Amino acid sequence: MAALYALISLLSWRRLTINSWDNAIFEQAIKAYSRLEAPIVPVKGPGFNILGDHFSPIDALIAPFYRVFPDGRTLLVAQAVLFGASVVPITRLAVERLGARTGWTIAVMYGSSFGLAQAAIVDFHEVAFAVPILAMAGAAFVEERYRAVMLWSSALILVKEDMGVTVAAIGVALWLARERRRGLILALVGAVALVLVVWVIIPAFNAGGAYDYTENLGGEAGLWQSLVTEWDRKLATLALTFAVTGFAALWSPWAVVAAPTFVWRFLGDVHWYWGTEWHYSVVLMPIVFVAMIQALERRPRLEWPAVVVGAAVGGYLLAGGPIVALAETETWQAPPHREAMREAIDLIAEDAVVEADISVLKYLTGSHDEVYWVGTIGDVVPDYIVVDRRLTGFDPADHGAQEHGGDYRVVFDRDGYVVARRVG
Repeated sequence: MAALYALISLLSWRRLTINSWDNAIFEQAIKAYSRLEAPIVPVKGPGFNILGDHFSPIDALIAPFYRVFPDGRTLLVAQAVLFGASVVPITRLAVERLGARTGWTIAVMYGSSFGLAQAAIVDFHEVAFAVPILAMAGAAFVEERYRAVMLWSSALILVKEDMGVTVAAIGVALWLARERRRGLILALVGAVALVLVVWVIIPAFNAGGAYDYTENLGGEAGLWQSLVTEWDRKLATLALTFAVTGFAALWSPWAVVAAPTFVWRFLGDVHWYWGTEWHYSVVLMPIVFVAMIQALERRPRLEWPAVVVGAAVGGYLLAGGPIVALAETETWQAPPHREAMREAIDLIAEDAVVEADISVLKYLTGSHDEVYWVGTIGDVVPDYIVVDRRLTGFDPADHGAQEHGGDYRVVFDRDGYVVARRVG
């Protein structure tokens, strides 16, 4: 599965798919870690420390590999390896508990689930680390190795700030499993970690001294209005997440671990949180499939209908997705303007300060250290401005003169890609 998801991500990279600026952000942070420097991310703004945005120090584990392979695609391969690693404990658990036929069927269902596939197609995100950790914690939970559950779960705190709530939810799952002392301890650890990270650590690294995403929960409309907004879309996401397990996951106490992710997503005022696209469902996949395995072991009568329904829903969600797209010729073809973008980047001096639009950011951050987005460059004066005019609609030379007060000359203009260099 690691090879499959690496292939999906790398082909998307080759097709110049524009997803977001996230891969560029994470690459700049990991590049800094690889040099044993503070994780300053120019894409987010001059001197921007990523620990003041999201708390994901676990990303530093990729730094040694990035040091050897300094390229944005290293992050994509690392993510694929993390996804593949999560398949191992889930497969082992399913086969041991349910037998080879059902176990391997569930392994395939998990490995091809929509959460993993959609996350692979939208570049690297820090939550990739949560996937194998949750798989290991979940397997330990089913096997009643509760000390291991606590150890694995504690590692989630280093993945992202919201994982503190997930850790607390695992404490609730332990409580439901009658491990009340351990459950209470873990719930307190998760709650304390959330408070410390969101209200102390992140503000300490944030230029504004605050956590920037609080307003995403409800926004101006309020929490209740945000919850009922597009309720049909949210209900469909909730139903599909459990439908891929034939709804068997609902019969396991481990399913409660999914609750925090659904809550923050559905209370958030960002449209992309609410559906099955992007990477927002990836952490839910190991949770619901581990819960499915435990439920089927306890209720064997559910095995046949749950597997049939889950496989049918999972197969339906595969249609039009990145795995099925591998059978399409277009997936393997590089766009005709790819060479133009590469030539445009090659014109830019490695030590130059670069301002770029979102279409070329992630292709610049590997070879150039000081790369800014057009919306966050602030008072920094770039040496080069590179854009895809088909996306931005503006001339970089004019933009440079108006925004930075300098004289910029177009030195490259081909297939939509335009590079302007500061000459005075």
